[in-house]
Amino acid sequence: MATKKQLAKKADEKATPVVKSSKILGPRVTEKAAYATEKNVFVFNVAMTANKIEIKKAIKDAYKVTPTDVNIVVMKPRSVVFRGKPGTQKAFKKAYVTLKKGDTIDLN
Repeated sequence: MATKKQLAKKADEKATPVVKSSKILGPRVTEKAAYATEKNVFVFNVAMTANKIEIKKAIKDAYKVTPTDVNIVVMKPRSVVFRGKPGTQKAFKKAYVTLKKGDTIDLN
């Protein structure tokens, strides 16, 4: 019989996407990213230290697909007002990964 910890671990594994690399933080779930998937381009949040070669290898290992191209965009920090108080959004890096024709990633 499975213990509570084992059941919780199984449930957690099902809920999180298959990402084994510290370079890929996870898929980017936005409307723009959803439209990009129609063109076989998937968008991921990645570590600020990651480069194109590391991202390509991490995607290949984690999702068992063949990336043909990787484009990186660094979003700079910006000032925002939240509930009337000024603040800043942190900088982050995202990667647009184009896959080989016929390959796809299930992000659900």
